[in-house]
Amino acid sequence: MENSPISPRPGFGWLPAPPALGPRPRRVLAAIAAAGSALTVLATAAPAGATTARASAGGAEVVCSSRQPGLALRLSRDLALRLHGRPGTSAVAFYDRPTATSCSYNAGAAFDSASVVKVTVLGALLRQAMERRYPLTAEEVRLTTAMITESDNASTSELWRRIGPDGIRHFLELAGLRHTVPGADGHWGLTRITADDQLRLLSLLTSENPVLDRPARAYALGLMRRVVPEQRWGVPAGAPGTAAVQLKNGWLPRSTGGWRVHSIGAFTGDGHDRGMVVLSQGNPTMDDGIATVEGAARALHDGLSGSG
Repeated sequence: MENSPISPRPGFGWLPAPPALGPRPRRVLAAIAAAGSALTVLATAAPAGATTARASAGGAEVVCSSRQPGLALRLSRDLALRLHGRPGTSAVAFYDRPTATSCSYNAGAAFDSASVVKVTVLGALLRQAMERRYPLTAEEVRLTTAMITESDNASTSELWRRIGPDGIRHFLELAGLRHTVPGADGHWGLTRITADDQLRLLSLLTSENPVLDRPARAYALGLMRRVVPEQRWGVPAGAPGTAAVQLKNGWLPRSTGGWRVHSIGAFTGDGHDRGMVVLSQGNPTMDDGIATVEGAARALHDGLSGSG
């Protein structure tokens, strides 16, 4: 089985504070009320030309913020509609740098990582290579390629052993992944993660930072672009056709809590620069989890393109 456990919020400085609710948002709210929607959508105002909007779904709030007029309200509404009534529990974290937009939903909740932790394992190995000032060995290249592009568990277990608990914790500390807790006794698939931390990791891979240098980031993103076709589901659903897709998925059934189905991805190139994380658990089947993940992804991608 692919993900057998045996084998802080991003704090983007460019995010603005929330203008007054204009005519277009009022019309949107009126339309939702007229339709008798069970969702509550609210927009708040603040200086600096940005809007924050909130919509309830499943007892939690979708919170979006954007400088682009009307976008925060549209994304929060559409994402809440996609999540409302879905089985299990989910979490979403998202940024789009060109529009200075972010969204979150249960983004601080902890989930078993399944195989999305493999990107963290790769980051820890690349950081070790930077510190030892020596490139990856041919064996490390083979192992990391299998781990990311094919989600190979044996390769991950070997790298987890080589990096060691101290190496994993060192990378988590440097990367600011404060709410990620490594799985005990080699059970990397039971690492506890949050959507916030996973989004921070995607941000590190796609921007200048002192933790991972340009060659390390390019190597990681290059592997994530080469994920095998049968595993290219999840957050790419609805993505712009001109964007380069860097992806890692994870899926893990357990005797309690149903299926864990997760997807993280960065979308870059041709003017695109966005990161997306959707985590889910308590799914009756893997297909239920994929439907939740892809529904959330389409809401965000379509909303940005204006088709949502």
